[in-house]
Amino acid sequence: MEFFKRLFGICQTPRPADPECWKYVDGIVEITLDRAPELAEPGGAIRLEGSGLPHRVLVVHGQGGSFRAFPNRCTHVGHRRLDPVPGEARIRCCSIGQSTFDYHGSNLSGLATKPSQPLNIESRPGKLVISLD
Repeated sequence: MEFFKRLFGICQTPRPADPECWKYVDGIVEITLDRAPELAEPGGAIRLEGSGLPHRVLVVHGQGGSFRAFPNRCTHVGHRRLDPVPGEARIRCCSIGQSTFDYHGSNLSGLATKPSQPLNIESRPGKLVISLD
């Protein structure tokens, strides 16, 4: 089954169970953490799509407790989504090529030749703020 998911580019990271846990206004995404339980533990992640976003966003609760955000598209082809690699400080394309990037966006393996640029993310009490500009 995993092979077919990769063949068709089906990512593992879900959209938030509570679609109201985030909003996008004037180039800023704001996530209310108590409404996003997927991000409560290290290794958790959500994908944000729609609602006026200029591009999809992947948000990851890193193993060290910090949060990371990336444009949710592989730089190899551009339309496949990214997923966190369980237990590692890496993200990986959901396709067969499995381009893999570290949390700084550097390409570690796979078909991608360009880095994945991390987004500026700031932790505030009870919230995450991501700048898309």
